[in-house]
Amino acid sequence: MSGPWSLRFASGSPLTLATMLRGRAWIVPPDGEPVPVGPGDIAIIRGRAPYTVADDPATPPQAVITSTDYCRRDADKDEPDEVPDDSALLLSGAYTGRGEISERLLHALPEVLVLPDVDCHRSLRDLVIEEIARDAPGQQAMRDRLLDLMLLSTLRTWFDQSAAHAPPWYGAMDDPAVSHALRLLHDDPAHPWTVANLAATSGVSRATFARRFTAQVGEPPMTYLASWRVDVAADLLRETDATVGSIARKVGYANAFALSVAFKRLRGITPTEHRAAAPAPRIGR
Repeated sequence: MSGPWSLRFASGSPLTLATMLRGRAWIVPPDGEPVPVGPGDIAIIRGRAPYTVADDPATPPQAVITSTDYCRRDADKDEPDEVPDDSALLLSGAYTGRGEISERLLHALPEVLVLPDVDCHRSLRDLVIEEIARDAPGQQAMRDRLLDLMLLSTLRTWFDQSAAHAPPWYGAMDDPAVSHALRLLHDDPAHPWTVANLAATSGVSRATFARRFTAQVGEPPMTYLASWRVDVAADLLRETDATVGSIARKVGYANAFALSVAFKRLRGITPTEHRAAAPAPRIGR
């Protein structure tokens, strides 16, 4: 972009990454104050509400970016042969789908966070830029995976910089017994887990495990497991056409009734109501 510029992002994406490869910008969220983004800084924007990225907060939007504008190459539109040296260059990647499993992460993030260039993984960012400029087989898969790595790298650095930023479950990864138990719960929620067998597989006593898990994660093991099972079930209800009964068995409940009771207790609605209210799945980034 050259001269005064402003882009209104209205893709409805729950999570977006943006970085200024050249020039400076302001992110204007739907609520709150504008946030400056310098060259090389990486910003993460949370929420489906439209926001603006502009050279100045006062510049009115000149274009609206929707989900169809991502990863689209217009063969009929010629790219400029030369780009002015004083122009701004923005790289943005969006996650268009919202799996319920990511709720724990989304709730831990502010509306806008910015990681300074000096703290960013520059070689990874350069690899993203290189892949975007290429036109080769498998490029979309490469872009998706690189976007994932860029997100993980940015969040890990941001969480590590301040304990106040990190949610309780992130710190639990530093406890070998608790992190091992979390991996077991995540990998196999349908298993008939108990505090006793989780403690045994984690190599500590039942009492020690229960105390450390609750302190690190913020809730007891069985409470966490129940909410995780419902989160996984909610994701399957959104993304598949499997029956409620089959989903119940996949996440550790004997039947649809048992899942419905847990679902209603934790979310206030039944699995069927959740599925009916869910938007149609959106594929890709």
